[in-house]
Amino acid sequence: MPEGYSYVPQPIRKDGAGGVDKGPRDIMRDLENPDMLVPPITDAGLVPNLKFSFSDTYMTLNQGGWSREITIRELPIATTLAGVNMSLTQGGVRELHWHQQAEWSYMLLGHARITAVDQNGHNFIADVGPGDLWYFPPGIPHSIQGLEDGCEFLLVFDDGHFSDLNTFSISDWFAHTPKDVLSSNFGVPISAFKHIPKEQVYIYQDKVPGPIDTQKIQSPYGTAPETFKHRLLAQTPIKTPGGSVRIVDSTNFPISKNIAAALVEIKPGAMRELHWHPNNDEWQYYLQGKGRMTVFAANGVARTFDYRAGDVGYVPFANGHYIENTGTETLWFLEMFKSDRFQDVSLNQWMALTPSELVKSNLNVGPELLNVLRKEKWPVVKYPGFSYYPR
Repeated sequence: MPEGYSYVPQPIRKDGAGGVDKGPRDIMRDLENPDMLVPPITDAGLVPNLKFSFSDTYMTLNQGGWSREITIRELPIATTLAGVNMSLTQGGVRELHWHQQAEWSYMLLGHARITAVDQNGHNFIADVGPGDLWYFPPGIPHSIQGLEDGCEFLLVFDDGHFSDLNTFSISDWFAHTPKDVLSSNFGVPISAFKHIPKEQVYIYQDKVPGPIDTQKIQSPYGTAPETFKHRLLAQTPIKTPGGSVRIVDSTNFPISKNIAAALVEIKPGAMRELHWHPNNDEWQYYLQGKGRMTVFAANGVARTFDYRAGDVGYVPFANGHYIENTGTETLWFLEMFKSDRFQDVSLNQWMALTPSELVKSNLNVGPELLNVLRKEKWPVVKYPGFSYYPR
């Protein structure tokens, strides 16, 4: 047994398939991915990689904070959405900028101040904390600044090719505009621009801003008619015996027209039920705990992946899947979609609302199953005596 390990997993299934791996290997990776080392016997066929960890990405470090991203470059299957994990220090600023893509964000830790101005001159300023969201439509200029405790957040963009290092930044535009043009545009001497940055600033260190009431600017056109902020954790969740779900889309966060999401809680021994999404691919971010997801891709094809906090998962459009909590603590993760509405189809509910004679003949099942099918959707399920627990 290699030094430092009390247990070395081997690619051997209980039915005897496989054999001992004696060659060079990353044992820590194998311990973290038991269902990739020893796939369930029901896995079959070729499914693209549906997992990537932010821990395996490049870190961009600046005075004032850091960022890292997962795009189609890191996870080629993820064509619809891309994600950025960013942290700002106390007073750290993600500079004034805008994107060609919509920006959706979930605050992980700490507090930040966000600002924006829309195309009609309406302005917006708000403070956000853990569990809060913000959404900026494409082309809307905005900024983010860490407050007294700094902050860390997840940004999601509605294009898998997106990179946060390729955005429209105010410092970058100034640096690439002749100073005489800036002088003519603003009506001030060229000397006013002698200290502007020579390249994109991106993230920089500043002092912590004062109370929000001291920062507000009165626009002659008024404030933004639709809020860019949403308090997701303040929503009343859909609760089931196995956990809870909070859904946010354009029905309860009207400005969020390009991205819909759900915050899912799965208690130990529970699972996100077998289901699929009929409107778009699913991009996942795991916040806490450990989980296992099997994706069914039709035509006898399925593959299982293991996830931990900080991982990104992906499910192609309409692929059936489920997610089990494989740890001892509650599993929390986000489901996100390039859509204005959250939609899912429950396998259990579909069967319950289909004539039982048809289900019986199709699957060759009897009353033991047919009599317990649920007409009401339970996004998260847990049944005593029929739940997964770590072994």
